[in-house]
Amino acid sequence: GVLQRAEAKNQNGRVYPKETLMREADKYAGTFIKERRALGELDHPDSSVVNLNNVSHNVLDMNWQGDDLVGTVEVLGTPAGNILKELFKSGIKLGISSRGMGSVKEVFGEGDNTLEVQPDFELIAFDFVSNPSTQGAFLAPVNESKGSKIRTDKYKNINKIITDIITEF
Repeated sequence: GVLQRAEAKNQNGRVYPKETLMREADKYAGTFIKERRALGELDHPDSSVVNLNNVSHNVLDMNWQGDDLVGTVEVLGTPAGNILKELFKSGIKLGISSRGMGSVKEVFGEGDNTLEVQPDFELIAFDFVSNPSTQGAFLAPVNESKGSKIRTDKYKNINKIITDIITEF
């Protein structure tokens, strides 16, 4: 699904120039995705550091389709990943949002003020959120392949116990 979009104003009033987003996506893919550590969290934290206790997924690949940065995400078997899986199983529609640091510059356009993300932007992670700022950045689960069947019945009781424990706190 869509991870991020260049050259379009998002719901936060920000526009990511394609040149800046391409640079960061290339850097992210060349390091984090390549080294299998493109981890993200369930909801944006206040920190710029990915907290391993809250990791729910790993970005497997990214590519450009026009101005859309699209990708494939693997949901992990971590506590946060299991919550994410259960939300998807329940038919909850979830979005994804980039987390980064950098400055913005106010520009005028489309009848109101717009914030243009500046070249000092640094992409940190992609997190699952309930309301993504990028229009249409909702991801839907797909099975890896129809030919591979994984026996999950023996894990259902364990997952129920973990879910019960997590929801009690």
